Amino acid sequence: MPFTPDRLDPDDDRPPYEQVASSLGAAIRTKKLTPGEKLPSHQKLTELYGFARATIQRALRELEDEGLVVSRKGSGVFVRNRTERPAGLRPYVEQAFAAQRVTIDFAGFSGETLHSALQEPMDKIRIGRLTPESIHIRILVPDMSVPQALPVRQADGADDERLRKRSNDMMLGYARSIRDSIKELEHLGLVPETEIEVRAYRSTPPFKLYVINGADIFFGYYQVQPNKIVTQGKTFDIYDVLGKDTVLFHHSINEGDSSPGATQVQQAQAWFESWWSTIARSCDLDV
Repeated sequence: MPFTPDRLDPDDDRPPYEQVASSLGAAIRTKKLTPGEKLPSHQKLTELYGFARATIQRALRELEDEGLVVSRKGSGVFVRNRTERPAGLRPYVEQAFAAQRVTIDFAGFSGETLHSALQEPMDKIRIGRLTPESIHIRILVPDMSVPQALPVRQADGADDERLRKRSNDMMLGYARSIRDSIKELEHLGLVPETEIEVRAYRSTPPFKLYVINGADIFFGYYQVQPNKIVTQGKTFDIYDVLGKDTVLFHHSINEGDSSPGATQVQQAQAWFESWWSTIARSCDLDV
């Protein structure tokens, strides 16, 4: 079936090449354009989108820089096969908010990356470009009231309550900000139903996981790294988890019901539910 792009938003004030790149990127992520598939020609894309050839070329360069497509001289532009390739979280989060019911489950350390990825879709909800009916976010984090494997002092590998308090304050800060921003959308009448839940469990996560709308997962391993921090007026050399730069891998149910990707999504969701509903305990964000 010939590719037909979704209609562009006439109120979108981004440059035309960004609008085209966003449209094609969304088609790739939702498998309207599948891995290995050849994109329509430059001429056909100019007809479909109504923009000049230079605009189309720049949009395709953006997609190539993002790793979504690959250009083959003399053959055309193809959707890259992204199986087991590092993936960017932010565009998928924004795409998720185009659904009527948005669900995001996160398991990891602080939620810093999730907090960052949510900013753009929330801005688009505020100006009316995204209109979900409900948003439900669950955040699963380690219980920093008890000793953990990380963070620890670098010199002796020992637990230090001050380090745990710093980590806990960071986690609470990001979680509160997410909760308050999402609840503000409900109070403004922009999203009829919102719910933010945070639970903690007594274990140190070796990975971070995002389950988006029950259809896509992003999974990445934390690495232990030396870090120098200041807390309570004292400088510490510690072993820490610096999760912001963790490489994420993407799997989707859109790869097919019996595909490895669909199995990964199902098992990731099952893992999250099992920890969430058994050993995790509700976390008070306002302590």
